Amino acid sequence: MESRTTHILTIVAIIVFIAIIASLILLPGLIYADKPSEGAPETRDTAYQISTIDALLQSVYDGFVPISEVRKHGDTAIGTIDALDGELIAVDGEYYTIRSDGVAYPLEDTTTTPFIVTTFFDPDLTIHTDKTENISQFEDQLEAGLPSANMFYAIRIDGTFDYVKTRSVPKQTRPYPKLAEVIKEQSEFEFYNTTGTIVGFWSPEFVSGLNVPGYHIHFLTADRTRGGHVLDLQMTNEDMKLDITPDFFMVLPTEGDFYQVDLTEDLGSALETVEKN
Repeated sequence: MESRTTHILTIVAIIVFIAIIASLILLPGLIYADKPSEGAPETRDTAYQISTIDALLQSVYDGFVPISEVRKHGDTAIGTIDALDGELIAVDGEYYTIRSDGVAYPLEDTTTTPFIVTTFFDPDLTIHTDKTENISQFEDQLEAGLPSANMFYAIRIDGTFDYVKTRSVPKQTRPYPKLAEVIKEQSEFEFYNTTGTIVGFWSPEFVSGLNVPGYHIHFLTADRTRGGHVLDLQMTNEDMKLDITPDFFMVLPTEGDFYQVDLTEDLGSALETVEKN
């Protein structure tokens, strides 16, 4: 009887031991599963975006992500900063806002953004253009060279541009007007035979409401002093470098105006007005 009891206790001990070992193996995974999701790991081919373009159109202008965080996700970017204080551009990891005076101001890490798209620029293909007469022709030339209309592309053009027309907008105060109203006060700037860099993104049609379908580009002069959102351009014998960006990661606000704003409306016409005028 004693031998049988000892045998049973031995089996129980073995089972307990196995259970302890199994728990030690599985526990890290269980603990991780209980943590708030930090998102999928990013690659250099990720378009990292803060908020949505429709939220910006509907006057959600309060910044909530600092530039220090944005830098971790890209060296090439376009967007804006808190209170819509200018047109944001990043080239080679240097972040600027072009305010309504047309001047490019370097951004502090503590500056926050309500909308931005960034990536680490690694060119995958080049589209050569002999002559580009206007922004419409630029769009045609760009889209003719895309391998697919269902992909994100980061865009970069370095050169001496025959002509670039840009704009910026003044910093806003509450109650915030909608973006279509803000651009009625925009400042416009013209550059002739100016060396600089154009960066931006081309986004597929199916992200309408999240980002700008088609092209969205900003300009910065070579001396990093002026620029803005591109409204028109002319260029001769230039190369458009494209970075195919198959991954898309978005961060949404967790409080503030974004929680109350109506984003069910079709804002396509408002976006056309804001982006092209």
